[in-house]
Amino acid sequence: MVLPNFEDSLRKYAHLTVTEGVAVKQGQTVVIKIAAEQFLFARLLTKEAYKAGAKNVVVQWTDDVIKKEFISHADKDIVSQVNDYEAQYDKELIDEQACRISVVSSAPNALEGVPADRLDAYQKAYDQFMAPLRKYTSSNRISWTIVAAASPQWAKIVFPKLSSENEQVDALWDAIFKACRIYDENPVASWKAHDQLLHQKATMMNEIQYDALHYTAPGTDLTIGLPKNHIWAGGSSKNITNGEVFMANMPTEEIFTAPDCRRIDGYVTSTKPLSYAGNLINNFTLTFKNGEIIDVKAQEGEDVLRKLIATDKGAKSLGEVALIPDNSPISNSGIIFFNTLFDENASDHLAIGNSYAFTIKDGTDMTNEQLLEHGMNRSSVHVDFMIGSSEMNIDGIRQDGTIDAVFRNGNWAE
Repeated sequence: MVLPNFEDSLRKYAHLTVTEGVAVKQGQTVVIKIAAEQFLFARLLTKEAYKAGAKNVVVQWTDDVIKKEFISHADKDIVSQVNDYEAQYDKELIDEQACRISVVSSAPNALEGVPADRLDAYQKAYDQFMAPLRKYTSSNRISWTIVAAASPQWAKIVFPKLSSENEQVDALWDAIFKACRIYDENPVASWKAHDQLLHQKATMMNEIQYDALHYTAPGTDLTIGLPKNHIWAGGSSKNITNGEVFMANMPTEEIFTAPDCRRIDGYVTSTKPLSYAGNLINNFTLTFKNGEIIDVKAQEGEDVLRKLIATDKGAKSLGEVALIPDNSPISNSGIIFFNTLFDENASDHLAIGNSYAFTIKDGTDMTNEQLLEHGMNRSSVHVDFMIGSSEMNIDGIRQDGTIDAVFRNGNWAE
């Protein structure tokens, strides 16, 4: 590692993650999910969490090589099952309101070459295991954040033209630090100011309450209905259980809400690669009718995409619409990260699957059946994919049919 002042930047990153990401308070349990090779960052996160008052820090180590070996070669009955004792322990952590830090660092093709049937079996079991946690995160009942760490495998794909592994990893860490404002004199203050701007945009859209959005761009002509009393969110969120403010994604440049999953018609084409289940899905088009995906085409990874859409009934529709200007810092960097956490913040995006209950008035108090009645999609999956570009135009359609320009040429209309 030759990046100047790397250890100091990493320490600031850990501090920002703990204080702004999940806002650790006295007496809380903190769960950190992180790759074993990121042990230095894990140690700093643990130290910062205890400094903030955590009573316990639980580190859940991951390893892509071991994971690939397990999915490829373990008895298939085991691959397709949820481990009872792990599920029970995770439930205990959820019940005690443990806050969650997830650190992503996998290469987008980490599971490439795994037999499709085994990958599908594993993914279904994993989605089942994650369902209770996703129920809490999608309704803001716990504090959680997702951040990133540079790995050699990921960096090689993002910066293939750099001559050495050290250069590639340094470049990726540098890009991560820039996107997360770590180089600012006071990263915490910078995040608070950025958070305020995102909330201002969300407030503007909430006051208008569009009935639908119409997206047009090369390969895209899509109309998405919005539920009555939908809520645009952006920046920080509030834990409805204890009132704590947390930042679910770092970086983040988006404001987002839920679509009415019954009122989606037309077609939409991706503008950036999607990394899903250790595979790349690229240059794909989805066609919708009455809220349901009726046709799928992809230049790369079509089989994986079709399996995703077949996960359950809700995976055939959308659960999120997000607006991000094309002149956002991540977009302006010109880097394709091949990682949803970053690429979704460079581009307008949609999500296949579950909607967030907090993006409709009183949604966190509704049952799944009541949410569905309001057009809020329910699914065991939530997968973002990018559709924005400098050629994207978005019109807002009001209840009376009036049409407003929301985005023009990829940015907020003046």
